[in-house]
Amino acid sequence: MRTRAWVSTIRSGRNVAVEIEIDRVARRFGPLRALDGVSATIRSGEHVALIGPNGAGKSTLLRVVLGLLRPDTGSVRLDGRCPLRERVAVMRQLAYVPQIAPQLAASVDEVVAAICALRGLQPDAIARTARGFDLELDPIADRPVRALSGGMRQKLLVSIALASRPRLLVLDEPTASLDVASRRAFFEQLERLPDRPTVLLCSHRFEEIRHIVDRVLALEGGRVVYDGDAAAYLRRYAQVVLEVRVREDAEVCAWLRTHGFRPQAAGWWTRPLEAGERVSLIAELTQRHRDALLDLTLHEVESIDPAQAMQPHSDSRPSGPRQHPQATGSLVGKDGP
Repeated sequence: MRTRAWVSTIRSGRNVAVEIEIDRVARRFGPLRALDGVSATIRSGEHVALIGPNGAGKSTLLRVVLGLLRPDTGSVRLDGRCPLRERVAVMRQLAYVPQIAPQLAASVDEVVAAICALRGLQPDAIARTARGFDLELDPIADRPVRALSGGMRQKLLVSIALASRPRLLVLDEPTASLDVASRRAFFEQLERLPDRPTVLLCSHRFEEIRHIVDRVLALEGGRVVYDGDAAAYLRRYAQVVLEVRVREDAEVCAWLRTHGFRPQAAGWWTRPLEAGERVSLIAELTQRHRDALLDLTLHEVESIDPAQAMQPHSDSRPSGPRQHPQATGSLVGKDGP
């Protein structure tokens, strides 16, 4: 988990990151209330994860912050500037990485040249950053961006965003198209940025929350229902699940059932792990049934007690995490409008 190193960046007097003020923002799409009085202050240099179930309002809020969508009521200020009225000044300060890279007809070289002209960058800066993702720009310089694979397009966008040294970095599922090594490289390069930017991250990956953010802001039904420390959120809601795939064997299946595993499709079995169980249970499984074991994975999922009741959110930041709302499906899935 990241520490609050952003304080030292602010005090150093360097390229100070953007502060975001979101004040009672509401937005409808016909009968659908996408945002319903959302308020939050994201301090300069703070890294915040924006999470929530499908249709919670995450993408809508990102678009409002970026000045791509006008709220029905309420306001957003980036260092006191309105992103709608002062678009040029605001856009110079930020970099945006969408979940799906646009299919641009322009060549890689043309896109890099345009960004360098706008940001006052040297092309080598973007090329060096891309190299950290195992992406060489010279061999693909003349290729249209839309001709690249999804992973290559995403690596290019992320490289441009990081090399731009923005004061505000807005990330919408930034590593969704990246492999494991590239995700690790992204975390490392973000950590090494000389001037810590403010980061607003929309993500469903606990890995990103664990490595990138200081704070979690959860939306449900267009409202803020959780605003608290990221480490506290993970301790409370992240649960490790063990998944194993085995050959059809009555003895093995009986052992799995006895030890709390539930059968899934295609020979898979799953079981949530309690604290301290990981080593002992995996060791016993591999020792007893090594020959029948085909695959084994661990991953983190949201852990929600259906008996928990949602507590109302106040406009002021709480001293600790708020109770999470009951939810169906994935807590941190893709958004609606």
